[in-house]
Amino acid sequence: MVCKYDLVLFDLDGTLSDSAQGVQDSLEYALKAMGKPVPNLSDRSIYVGPPLLDTFRNYFKLSPEECDKGIALYKQYYETNGILKNYQYNGLEKLISTVRKNGSIAVVSTSKLEAFAYRVLEIIGLDNYFDAVCGSNLDGSRREKADIIRYAMEKVNITDSSHIVLIGDTVFDTIGAMETGCDFIGVTYGFGKKEQMAAKGCTKFSDTVDGLYNFLFE
Repeated sequence: MVCKYDLVLFDLDGTLSDSAQGVQDSLEYALKAMGKPVPNLSDRSIYVGPPLLDTFRNYFKLSPEECDKGIALYKQYYETNGILKNYQYNGLEKLISTVRKNGSIAVVSTSKLEAFAYRVLEIIGLDNYFDAVCGSNLDGSRREKADIIRYAMEKVNITDSSHIVLIGDTVFDTIGAMETGCDFIGVTYGFGKKEQMAAKGCTKFSDTVDGLYNFLFE
């Protein structure tokens, strides 16, 4: 069994970690602390996956100043409470180990703050399974998925995107992969919607972690 790719990128929320409850709790805390109404958050595809600024600006319709305050409050709560509600999807240790045993590089590629990403990996027990962890910056830069993919490529010194695959669960992951020329596998066990990923060009889908073997190895 040989891995088809030199570099395998893994999204975090909804791909490696079931993080929805912690994210939802943190958003609710921020909105309530600002005296804002809390909308229906049952559709987790809206806010688990996209950059945090996009959620406050586009979904909650807050002003730039309110977005800054909301994000600060979110981070305050998430850092001590929300982050603890992360749970690993079954079967990932074996999958990632198999990728690396085949000589391929495994990297986390997430829109989450990089510092938070490291902590989440510790909480779900995957902190020793990756060659690198790539996330967004505290100053709000490097938040789009395409930028994070390029950053990951630079970090591990791989320039040919045709030898790279991103595994993710949202349309934002799909767009990032398409913009950078990477292959993409959409997982449907996360929070995104299959039809949205398909509309942006995704043709490979896996309903389970075990189903990823069929796409990664030959």
